[in-house]
Amino acid sequence: MQDNSATRRPDPRSLILCGILLPMKRTRPWKAIALTFVLTLAGTLLVLNFTGSEKKLDEQVRHEYALHDAQYQRALGVMLGPPITDGNRFEALQNGDRIFPQMLAAIRGAQRSITFETYIYWSGDIGRAFADALSERARAGVAVHVLLDWVGSAKVDAGFLREMEAAGVQIRKFHKPSWYDIGRMNNRTHRKLLVVDGRIGFTGGVGIAPEWTGDAQDAQHWRDSHYRVEGPVVAQMQAVFMDNWVKVSGEVLHGERYFPPLPEAGAGRAQMFSSSPSGGSESMHLMYLLSIAAATKTIDLSSAYFVPDELTVDALVAAMRRGVRLRIITPGPVIDSQTVRHASRASWGDLLQAGAEISEYQPTMFHCKVFTVDGLLVSVGSTNFDNRSFRLNDEANLNIYDPAFAAEQTAQFEVDLLQSKRLSYEAWQARPWHEKAMERLASLLATQL
Repeated sequence: MQDNSATRRPDPRSLILCGILLPMKRTRPWKAIALTFVLTLAGTLLVLNFTGSEKKLDEQVRHEYALHDAQYQRALGVMLGPPITDGNRFEALQNGDRIFPQMLAAIRGAQRSITFETYIYWSGDIGRAFADALSERARAGVAVHVLLDWVGSAKVDAGFLREMEAAGVQIRKFHKPSWYDIGRMNNRTHRKLLVVDGRIGFTGGVGIAPEWTGDAQDAQHWRDSHYRVEGPVVAQMQAVFMDNWVKVSGEVLHGERYFPPLPEAGAGRAQMFSSSPSGGSESMHLMYLLSIAAATKTIDLSSAYFVPDELTVDALVAAMRRGVRLRIITPGPVIDSQTVRHASRASWGDLLQAGAEISEYQPTMFHCKVFTVDGLLVSVGSTNFDNRSFRLNDEANLNIYDPAFAAEQTAQFEVDLLQSKRLSYEAWQARPWHEKAMERLASLLATQL
């Protein structure tokens, strides 16, 4: 018998929700009302999941002073972030073979407290090493607090968590989904912070997973940077951790165990910069825009996920028109999200045409997040150059104002450039039609990437 379903008229007893026609069986009115309520509630929660509560930046930040001017640092230290502190020391660590031994050594040497917040904590030997080190310190009487993102740690070996908790490690998950507050599912903690005894801090791009081990020697071992910090700014790093720890636990950690007196450890100036949709979601975005607007000479950007919005593209183009040299390194063919790569490439036209030097890292996934401006500012941490970091996630960056450190990061940037392939404006224009189509489709998701 022929199926005529395609030519049937819609049943008038249907429910329209979010533009979708849902046919309903013949049923009693109260059941229809109940179903309408449930579907409307689900639709409302879905909409809330993809919208923010704060007004977005919609005006270009004008160039009014240079990055070396005192006014720039006053703006960042008073208007947006904590004060810039003196007396700090920094060490840049490249790739897992140098990053993880230092982090684990600091953990194993802890005497009073460990606070650790990370987006990704998976499994493998490195996950085991961290679980064992944290557990051993907890059994020794050290206060150990671990904050994991619920989404980012979805692949963690549950046995690791049980063992750590049995040893006395306090573990919390950030924004575990619940039916009454599903809107917060789109707000993740992407922060990467480790503070030991309130005196030694680490931040940067690495997660706890096999991909970050090794020395970027092949496609299975990623290229990334992390930073070891000592000095007064470590107290600001600890305060950023405490912000989310209070959110998930209701517990206030304070006292000398977590905030000891911190003598000067070096000559560097720094501040720990953070943002969150629950308070100041545009702060990180504005920090970048102010820094771009203040640039007069150079901007070097290492970005794992480079999907700039129109406002940021306009700021970068305006900087190049002032004579600023802009160099960007992003992932090449080895990337954990092709959708992000497509959306990124869709935004390059105006930048390339204005003179930006955009290069794609070739050997493996490039996961660095380093922003260097005018040989003075180096901003490192968890923040990607995309809408998710600027408006949706909880992020944290260490802003360092130190010419010697900036020179070191510029040298490392140029080492990475040697393993990257530059794309010209002409080559970008000549890419195949199917790539352009994929990029156009991916760009429709840019607000969520």
